[in-house]
Amino acid sequence: MKYLTAEEAKLFAEKWLPAWTGNDPELLAGFYSDDAFYLDPAIPDGVKGKAALIAYFIKLLAVNPDWVWTQIEGIPMKDGFLNKWLAEIPVGGKIMKIVGVCFVQLNDEGKIYRNEVYFDRSGLIREIMALKKTASQ
Repeated sequence: MKYLTAEEAKLFAEKWLPAWTGNDPELLAGFYSDDAFYLDPAIPDGVKGKAALIAYFIKLLAVNPDWVWTQIEGIPMKDGFLNKWLAEIPVGGKIMKIVGVCFVQLNDEGKIYRNEVYFDRSGLIREIMALKKTASQ
């Protein structure tokens, strides 16, 4: 059992979080172990294994190629850290700024074996629905 320091969490996040931008699912998946478990509000039951993770990342990153994720704070926990983050997500002509948390647990090779993402996406959904309503008028 290893606990990352706040500095180690920051260094990991500085490499990993930029991989969420730019629509490169293979690059992002490279941070995850072959048996990784991942969940976020869009897939509350999660996905298990790299093939399922890549399939999900292909869809997710394709609709969000320009979002930007930055770490606010890394809090040490078993095998990794709790990552408090800021996501800047372009929606229409606006940039939605969303703060959330995820926990990141790493195996002995430094690959993520568990990543669970939690945030309130209600504001984001409202903005997307308003755009769709405007587009259909």
